[in-house]
Amino acid sequence: MAYKIQKKRLPDMLLEEGLVDKAQLSECVEVHRNTGQSLPSLLVGMGYLDEEDLAGTLSDNLGIPHIRVASCNVSKDVLKEVPESLARQYQMLPVSITGGVLTLAMADPLNIMAIDDLRMVTKYDIEPVVGIMSELRGAIDRLYGGSSEDQLLSTIMGKSAERFEEVMPDRDDDMRENLSTIATGAEIEPVRELVRLILKSGLDMSASDIHIEPFEKLVRIRYRVDGALEEAPIKPPKNLQPNLIARLKILSGCRIDEHRLPQDGRARMIYNDREIDFRVAFLPCKYGEKVVLRILDQGSLTLDLDSLGFEPQPMTAFREALTMPHGMILMTGPTGSGKTTTLYSALHRLNTMDTNIVTVEDPIEYELFGVNQVQVRQRIGFTFAEALRQILRQDPDVVMVGEIRDGETADVAVKAALTGHLVLSTLHTNDASGVFPRLIDMDVEPFLVQSSVALAAAQRLLKRICNDCKQPANIPQEVLTRIQYTPHDYIENPQFYRAAGCSKCKETGYRGRVAVVEVMLNWPELQPLVLGRASGHEIKEQAVACGMKTLRQNALAKAAKGITTLEQVLEHTIDD
Repeated sequence: MAYKIQKKRLPDMLLEEGLVDKAQLSECVEVHRNTGQSLPSLLVGMGYLDEEDLAGTLSDNLGIPHIRVASCNVSKDVLKEVPESLARQYQMLPVSITGGVLTLAMADPLNIMAIDDLRMVTKYDIEPVVGIMSELRGAIDRLYGGSSEDQLLSTIMGKSAERFEEVMPDRDDDMRENLSTIATGAEIEPVRELVRLILKSGLDMSASDIHIEPFEKLVRIRYRVDGALEEAPIKPPKNLQPNLIARLKILSGCRIDEHRLPQDGRARMIYNDREIDFRVAFLPCKYGEKVVLRILDQGSLTLDLDSLGFEPQPMTAFREALTMPHGMILMTGPTGSGKTTTLYSALHRLNTMDTNIVTVEDPIEYELFGVNQVQVRQRIGFTFAEALRQILRQDPDVVMVGEIRDGETADVAVKAALTGHLVLSTLHTNDASGVFPRLIDMDVEPFLVQSSVALAAAQRLLKRICNDCKQPANIPQEVLTRIQYTPHDYIENPQFYRAAGCSKCKETGYRGRVAVVEVMLNWPELQPLVLGRASGHEIKEQAVACGMKTLRQNALAKAAKGITTLEQVLEHTIDD
């Protein structure tokens, strides 16, 4: 039996029954719109609605049964039809399968998106029944297997009604806590263990960033995984927000009594026998301080240029530029596109006993043995430009500047490249050809740009398709022609794939990311265009004529090899 969409809305049901008033409902609807959390969860979580009253109202108004799942036993064959990730995301539990119909206990049977998602995953018709939220969460933990994280969060939530004093500001002797395991039980210190849980969960998910965001009635945790933000199941009690922020400030060496100004800090933890650095940034917002932790995993950093997976043309050009005695190697791309990792990999190749390498960064993201790394301090006037001037007095062979942000830094970097130094840096432009006009816009003379730039590159990160569920895709020739695909000589059997989704990739179809880069050497044919202040488009056309493969072409090569999908190619690159 297929489930029919009901026209009646939950707010109307609740108002008719007199279970909530308009002010309470409006407040929760506003939070729902701002955060994306489900309306039933918000109403129950804020104490405006009893979860049993919610279940009864839904059952009566929708005409579907109300089931108690606290002691419900479900066979493993039925459980395996619904991925645990979906069960937890939508608070639903498979109960039984009869013929082609899957009976599904749901906290919110009005969630048509959840029903449609499950229908696509299981290929069954869905017959929803109403379950109580807390019972569903407990049954999911019991039947799918609750973790120590679940136990800890339950303990913290149980303690959240207690009053906690401000976290003591004294810094621990050894701040490198071990996040590999977490404590459970009644004797835990809630704030300390909550922070450990948030950090450990991010590391378990291979997240690159952790966002802790304060709203009027709640605190939201989100993790950036493979470039996309996803909400965490961890929902810290609002009354613990000041203590949570204070604990993070202690760990990162920031002032806990400063709430009006942004602060930056750094913390170091142990996870699975390796050290993990966290770059921590605090930003005052309307309802408290937002915190973003950038995870810097030294152990997972692969400083090998060959392992980055560049296509043949850009890899050959990169290698050639790194053998030059002087000049500028400039990486471009948006924030989070992997530019810094590529530059670190280049430095690793150049890092030999007879080479003096100095970097100036803001901040220093990874520590490189054998490389002298300098931290910019803008507040005391130690800027990129000033640091670069001082570095040039240290007899360097190779200099890396974290970012060329202004004309002064660009001018010093160009002069360094012209006086016998190899300079590596990043610049914000859309593609490699935009490097030349951008430097000229920063008041660097065209003849200096033409003489100093050895290589310009642009980089993007595309999601890597999951090898466990990818499926061959037959792409019509007219589509391939429209997106400018031409076969690559070095790919013998091109095959495109589509992302299907499975439990190992959390139904997304993707696991990990892969770098795509376009690399432009300063070919002699380009130099008259630079001197004539030509546009980036004109320079790009000439570079392609000289043999450069564009971002789109290199991304299509990745898709033809089955590493990513055409959807990712079209999302992250533009027509040439």
